[in-house]
This record gives sequence, C-alpha cells and structure tokens, in this order.
Amino acid sequence: MIKTQKTGAKTPSLRIIPLGGLGEIGRNMMVFEYDNPASPAGGDIIIVDMGLQFPDEDMPGIDYIIPNTAYFKDKKENIKGIIITHGHYDHIGAIPHSMGRLGNPPIYTTALTKGIIMRRQDDFPRAPKLNIHEIKKTDKIKLGCFNIEFFHVNHNIPDGVGLVIDTPVGRIVHTGDFKFDHSPIGDEPADISRISGIANVNVLALMSDSTSAEKPGHSVSEKDIQDNLELIFKEVPGRIIVATFASLISRIQEVINLAEKYDRKVAIEGYSMKMNVEITKKLNYLKVKKGTLIKANKIDDYPANKIVVLCTGAQGEDNAVLMRVVNKEHRYIKIQKGDAIVFSSSVVPGNERSVQSLKDNLWRQGARVYHYQMMDIHTGGHAQEEDLKLMINLIKPKFFIPIHGSYYMLKLHGEIAESVGIDPKNIMVAGNGNVILLNKDSIDLSKETVPASYVMVDGLGVGDVGQIVLRDRQEMAKDGMFVIIALVDSKTGKVKGEPDIISRGFVYLRESKELLDQTRKKVKEIISQASSSEYTTNWNNTKDNIRDKVGQFLYTKTQRRPMVLSVIIKT
Repeated sequence: MIKTQKTGAKTPSLRIIPLGGLGEIGRNMMVFEYDNPASPAGGDIIIVDMGLQFPDEDMPGIDYIIPNTAYFKDKKENIKGIIITHGHYDHIGAIPHSMGRLGNPPIYTTALTKGIIMRRQDDFPRAPKLNIHEIKKTDKIKLGCFNIEFFHVNHNIPDGVGLVIDTPVGRIVHTGDFKFDHSPIGDEPADISRISGIANVNVLALMSDSTSAEKPGHSVSEKDIQDNLELIFKEVPGRIIVATFASLISRIQEVINLAEKYDRKVAIEGYSMKMNVEITKKLNYLKVKKGTLIKANKIDDYPANKIVVLCTGAQGEDNAVLMRVVNKEHRYIKIQKGDAIVFSSSVVPGNERSVQSLKDNLWRQGARVYHYQMMDIHTGGHAQEEDLKLMINLIKPKFFIPIHGSYYMLKLHGEIAESVGIDPKNIMVAGNGNVILLNKDSIDLSKETVPASYVMVDGLGVGDVGQIVLRDRQEMAKDGMFVIIALVDSKTGKVKGEPDIISRGFVYLRESKELLDQTRKKVKEIISQASSSEYTTNWNNTKDNIRDKVGQFLYTKTQRRPMVLSVIIKT
C-alpha cells in the first residue's frame, strides 16, 4: 500500500505530516504544509487538532502525553492557523502546553469546542492568551494557500465538524471523529447531502477516522441508547447512579431527558462533568428544565425513587466520584441497598481489572449493576465498518489515508477502502513522523521523517521526563530503591561508624538484619580499598563501584534488582 518517494518529480507536492494519532489512540495532530512562493515565510502550514494521550501502565507518574512540536522550531511564521474538529481532550488537550512553542497562531473552531478550550485554559495561567476564532459550519476561511470549509458530523459530543481543504494540489476531506446517527440526541443528524455534494468537486484524498474499523455493521444510534436506558428508569424503584465519561454530552442529555420524564432530580458530580454541563448549558447545547438539577448535599431531601446521580468514574479511576462513593469517602453519597448503578460507557483497554473490582464492591454493598455487555446502554462515537464504507462511497476520493487509530485499525480501514473500489496503490497507511507527499497524480512516502516521539507531561514539567527518568521510575516500581549513606573521614578515608541504609519497596529493614549487616560490611570494604589506592580522591568512581557491587550482591541474595543509590559524605 505504501510507496516511497520518486526521484526527479517535477510536480509540487503537498506535505502531510501526522505528529500523533496514527498507530495509537489519542494525541491527534495533523500538519499540512505547502511551499508557497507567494507567502512571506516561503511556505504555508495549517494544523488540524492538538490532542493528548493518556499514559500506559508502564509510565508511572506521567499525567499524559502530547505531540512533539520540534518540527516547527524554525517554521512558526509559516503556521497560518489551527483548526480543531471537536472538544474531546484527545483533540484539544495539548493546546495549553504547545501554543507558546508554536508562536500562538490563531485557532478556528465551533462554539462549544471554543467554550471547552477556553474553560480548560483557565487551569493554565502561565499559558499564552489564545487568539481563538469561532466558526459556523457554513463558514469558509482562507489560511495562506488553503481554502477551508466545514461539514457537520455526529460524534458523542455536539459541534463536531469535518473539513474540506482545498489545496494547490487538489481537494482533501478530513472527517475528524465521526459516525452516522440518523436519530441523535441533542444534535442534528449528519449532513449526508452536504457530504455527498463535496464530491461534486473531485476529491483528491480522503482522510477518515479508523477508531472503530474493526467493528462490523452500523453504529448504534443514541436514540436506541436512550430507549434502553428508559427500561432501567421504568423498573428501578430506588436511586439511579449513572457513571459515564464527562465528555459524553449526548449521554448526559439522555439521562436528563429520562429524569425529567420520570420526575427525578439530577445531581451532577465530578469536576470535569460539572464543567462540561456548565458550558453546554450556557451555550444552549444542553437542554435542562428549571429545577431538574440539584446539588449533591440535597439528595437526602428527596425519596430514593426521585433521585438520579450523574457522575464520573466508570473506568474505576482512583479519585473519580464513583470510586470515592464505593470507598465511603464521598461527603454526601453512600451506596444504599436498592441503588441501581449504570455503567454507560465501554471499558478502556487496561482498566478491565479495576472496573470489575468496582462492580464487585458495588454488588457487595447492596447495589445492582447494569453495564453495556448486559444491554445496549452505551455506543461509541466512531463509525463502524458499514458507515466507513458509506463515507468513502459518498466522497469518492482518488487517494485514501486512514487516520486516528492503532496500526491494525488503519490497516483494516485500508482493506475496507479497497473493498469498495479504492485502488490498493492509492491507499496510504502511514505512521507518526512520516511525511506523505501528495499531488494530483500520486501519493508517496518520503524518506524524510520528522520528530514525533512522546513529550510527557508530569505536573508542571513538559518534556523534562524522558526515557531515562521513566526507566528509573519503572525500576523503582518493579524492585524498589536501596539507598546507602556513608560518612567518610576526609583525612583517613575511613568510614565513620556504620553506613546508614534506607530501603523503599525492596525489603523491610526490621526483618532483614543479616542482609543489611552484610551490605554494610561490603560497603566498608569497597571504601577501604578505594582509600588505599591512588584514586582515593575520585569519590564518584567509588560511588559507582558501591552501586554496581552492592547491586550485584543484593541480586545474588534476593534475585531482585532494586535501584541502588550511594551517598558519600566527607567530614
């Protein structure tokens, strides 16, 4: 499917560079670049999305990962604008961290997405003030040599858009995250006639969402989800606690609709969910009758059959609302016998064990648990196989580039495109950091690559935690840490007293006296040998020698490899 760059090509090519989102879920960021002699900077760049990715289990302490922007170090003036397709964090989450590094170019997005971006920006007072422009789905904008239009798509958050990008080499369609929902909740159906009309001008390339390419059939409509949730509302005599993602605005709307229909009050719990409800209400994307919403401290003022709690924590996160409720740490909500707990979300890979433990604890405390494997009370926001075929058939592109998904998802999506008539030679399955060269006659993969490695965010640090620091954390998490502190007489080079030892996550000191005595003896021997040699003053060598020899000694005694740190204090 992938070709390499042809030498001697005369036709100017558009450069398409994924900096995240290909071969992974999240961290979405796509770059379009064209050498434009008419531009003062010599070239024009637009960027689509700027998201974060949540860390893997082997990344202790990391908050999230963002795209690498090193490619723009000498190209800031070329960036004409950034277009954000929708308000999920895997598409907006890197904005507070990356905009300053990019020269703070203008951002273009829809009203709800703008509201979410600006609200999140409040949490980063050191970030630059954004130059953000609100667009409507009927707008047309010109950024350098790029002319951009928009079309409405369904997702599980309102105000999502796909992009029509007219470039000097031809028309490109970027779907963003999408699905076809003919009866959505809190949104309009996808504009199929508009999408079909886009193809009246020959589309050179389609870039399409691959996240659910492995799932057969069509996506389940949000209306079907609401109908199934209603079955729970009809039969449950007690409180209903619904846990879902804070960003699932359509699901929040469905629960509020049903609560109002069955005369229940709704308490919203969870910082991010409260924030999203506040924004969507203010912008009139969320419809709520006066008096429906109550605060959590008023729950006990109503009978159990008049209460719904909407909260975060469906993934078993330690600090989320549902986990705090189960652990009896929530100030106002305790599990009662007869409560119905609804998990209205799928389980993110890697969270299966924590979610199952959470469900077990809920059952033990007298609640009844409902989840998506029992009945259709959750649907994803991404097009499945038949919807992906429909998008390709509507657009009729010459070239096809699957985006947004793990590698196997991209490959499957490429096979789907081939099944509906796209020439396999015109299908480009690329990866982060690749440079795709596109012109009206060909799509090629350049031999050039650009930096696309992980940039890790840890607290206030951005990019200062690299592979070496991460490896140290992994070692400490695996076998613990062993610290040796020795006081050495600077005149004689002898150890004063006994070396002090600190063990964390390796052995319990009070139960390992013999091992510690042997270790202290070995440390004294190493320092004594160093003191009697010509290298007495090179204490760095001595510390390294202690680390290596003590590490090997501990392994022979325990078959574990703790991180060994040695400290020599000269007195």
